[in-house]
Amino acid sequence: MGILSWIILGLIAGWIASKIVNKTGSGMFMDIALGVVGAIVGGILAGLVGIGGVTGVNIGSIIIAVIGAVVVLWVYHKVVGAT
Repeated sequence: MGILSWIILGLIAGWIASKIVNKTGSGMFMDIALGVVGAIVGGILAGLVGIGGVTGVNIGSIIIAVIGAVVVLWVYHKVVGAT
């Protein structure tokens, strides 16, 4: 996947995950960063359970990336102590 695809996927996943975790978002750049990290984490987790990984900007990849981003955001909020 190209860098632009990762940014787009990260933005989508980060925004959705931030709405799920803290309802307000963490800012565009933080949403993108945590979304990209979440996409990577989601891809790793999906690979471990045998359902594939993040392969492009499609609904399956977005779902996997959002799940990973929710995990990353939850951990981020626990570590930083953010609400």
